[in-house]
Amino acid sequence: MAFGSGYGTQIGAWRWPAVDPTGWTNFDAMVRYAQLAERGKFQFLFMPDFQSMKGDIATDPQQLIMEPMMTLAAVARGTKHIGLVATGSTTFNEPFNLARQFKALDLLSHGRAGWNVVPTSDPVIAANYGQSLPTRRQKYERLHEVVQVVQALWGSWEEDAWLHDAESGKFADPAKVRPINLRGKHVASAGPLVLPPSEQGQPVIFQAGGGQEGQTVAGLYASGVIGAVFTIDEARAQRLALRAAAKRAGRDPDEIKFFAGVMTTLASTRRSALDRRIAMNGDTLEQLAGYLGELLGLSLAGASLDQPLSSHQLSSARPSPYDPRSGNALRIAREGWTLRDILAHGVIDYHPTVVGPPVDLADHMQKWFEAGAADGFWLCVDAYEDGLPPIVDEVVPILQKRGLFHSDYAGSTLRDHLSVPFQYGRDPRHRDFELVRQD
Repeated sequence: MAFGSGYGTQIGAWRWPAVDPTGWTNFDAMVRYAQLAERGKFQFLFMPDFQSMKGDIATDPQQLIMEPMMTLAAVARGTKHIGLVATGSTTFNEPFNLARQFKALDLLSHGRAGWNVVPTSDPVIAANYGQSLPTRRQKYERLHEVVQVVQALWGSWEEDAWLHDAESGKFADPAKVRPINLRGKHVASAGPLVLPPSEQGQPVIFQAGGGQEGQTVAGLYASGVIGAVFTIDEARAQRLALRAAAKRAGRDPDEIKFFAGVMTTLASTRRSALDRRIAMNGDTLEQLAGYLGELLGLSLAGASLDQPLSSHQLSSARPSPYDPRSGNALRIAREGWTLRDILAHGVIDYHPTVVGPPVDLADHMQKWFEAGAADGFWLCVDAYEDGLPPIVDEVVPILQKRGLFHSDYAGSTLRDHLSVPFQYGRDPRHRDFELVRQD
């Protein structure tokens, strides 16, 4: 589940009647939502990290910007099983800090932490660090070095180095705690990290981001990939490309799991779900009509939101070949919905959107899963307060009854939840990206 504020992922969730409008900074509420997701046996929470203001602060609650490590530390103390995946940029963080923070979260949660490895691409974020963005090549050179140094730091204690033998007075075996002394073109660290292994050894690495560079990162390091795809064919192609990248890196393709995004607005009927989304988002839908027109090759300026597209408009529509959402938008329009309802279907959302009864969400996930388009899903819930319970109490039982989802956690760690192999320290199958030892 996408996680990062006390509201949900719809822009109007903070004003929803069931929601505390001050929930933006309510850590107790976030822990409660995490506990609810855990009751539904979700494998993990996923926290993006947007370190700059987006939209208009006058009306926009700035979703998904709460500091990930602090938030998940609070959640770790209030949960027992669910995984905790945080985003940590490799562009403006040093590897020692990243290694220390994520290992501490892993120890705090007893082996439930994951690190979503990404470079920073927003120049406004760079300015917040008093810097400008490096080139794409420089960012990815640094990313590879950072990951390798972080993994080396995580493995700087041998697995049996911590003795904690009170009777003999031996706390640790110094021969098994070693510096790493690695230096690359962009980063370096002497080590060791003064933290022992967790129950899963070290945090699980995730990746989110497209392009050839992103596939290479995922193929080399990731056990989970956070996807952003709009069609089942696009998702299947991306999953196959990631599995091929893992194979090229000398890994078993089953070591990498692809999670497709899906946005949710659930109610007893499709009509009531549309009404829920319309009520939640208010006037913001009107601002999206022009964008929908661009998707369909139509001029919708001044069009009535409470009328369907005319037969002439439908016959004149030309879906954009550059936007995979356009085909679905035209399909929904041809069903005869008003322009407001078309927009409420989420046709220009940044993931496929299920607006309808809980069984529709179960059907969507089953279809994609059985088509080989996803190993799992990350859910973007409209409003946690009353949008998450239908998933936990209705969708999950449907999937369990169909034999598609587990009835309980497979183990105690995030690696157990994802069925990915144990790793401690750097993967010996990878080249060092010009890192050299400085002994």
